Amino acid sequence: MQYREDRYHNPVSILGYGCMRFTKKGGSIELEKAEKEIMTAIENGVNYFDTAYIYSGSEVALGKILERNECREKVSIATKLPQYLIKSEAALDRYFNEQLERLRTDYIDYYLMHMLTDVAAWEKPCRLGITEWIRKKKEEGKIKNIGFSFHGNTAMFLQILEAYDWDFCQIQYNYLDEHSQAGQKGLKAAAEKGIPVIIMEPLRGGKLVDLLPGKAKEAIAGNARGWTPAEWAFRWLWNQPEVTCVLSGMNSVSMVEENVRTASVAKEGEFTKEDFDMIEQIKTEINQNVRVGCTECSYCMPCPQGIDIPTAFRCYNRMYTENRKAGRFEYTQIVGLQKEMSDISKCVECGKCESHCPQHIEIRKKLKEAQKNLQPWYYRVVIRIVRLFKFW
Repeated sequence: MQYREDRYHNPVSILGYGCMRFTKKGGSIELEKAEKEIMTAIENGVNYFDTAYIYSGSEVALGKILERNECREKVSIATKLPQYLIKSEAALDRYFNEQLERLRTDYIDYYLMHMLTDVAAWEKPCRLGITEWIRKKKEEGKIKNIGFSFHGNTAMFLQILEAYDWDFCQIQYNYLDEHSQAGQKGLKAAAEKGIPVIIMEPLRGGKLVDLLPGKAKEAIAGNARGWTPAEWAFRWLWNQPEVTCVLSGMNSVSMVEENVRTASVAKEGEFTKEDFDMIEQIKTEINQNVRVGCTECSYCMPCPQGIDIPTAFRCYNRMYTENRKAGRFEYTQIVGLQKEMSDISKCVECGKCESHCPQHIEIRKKLKEAQKNLQPWYYRVVIRIVRLFKFW
């Protein structure tokens, strides 16, 4: 196993264990199976384990496994505060203490504000006194590092990055999302501030392995490197020095062993021009089904009505490069949960965006198509319901 450092120079395995996808049977985690997988990872040097309050049964399972194998001190636990559920200062301790009990520990190594989508999502717990709460917990040794996980656009990520003295952050990043969400720009901005970056969704939930187009699979199989689809995705990430740790939701011993093998030999800066060309070839095959030729350059921005045009087109395309549910869910998550929501329906067809688009996309026409596909009536209902319970 190879290691990179956190903000305080502690070693972090470049492969982290994502504990959201433990195998379940009858709605409950198969504890014995999860234990074999976790212990295989620990025995091979994995020392970063990521869970969250809302991952059903995950914190409890991880706590039990670490306790009965007496290996709590060998690993770092990362878990997340459901900040979207916090309505009072007292709730901060209530949720945190419950998590300590679930995890059978008296401290958390890496504690995250879960799923920040914009600055407003951070400002809400700030009004409840969370910064002072964090200070006290760090002084008491109950929280070692404080960070946040992010789902939003690059501009919002950069604002959140500057809003507090974070110890680390967690972003969705892979070769398809190189310029999406926080993107490469966000990754580099965090690194420039000395903030370690944990990567989630390196395989897009398995999409960069299981759902690759046939021609992409053929290209990978015929490449002289001999790397698997997963290996290409992981090595692309570890090639970048700004990446601290890559999470993988491993749910078989063989998967753990394969990923550990890759994490033991992958090198920073190892990619050649031919390797990058290979990644571009894979992306080209994946993008054969895109509906809008948007490169997310953002020359169309800012929209006078506040519409996030690149995000709308990315999610619309994702409906056809992956599946409809994935695209709609991402759009609902990123746009629907922002305080200042400005979705596609607010377009007044002023045409300003089109005058700046280097791809000469008929943006007004394509936004109408995107709205029709991304926002069927039942999704609009879901957004309204979710926003009723979203307190800023």
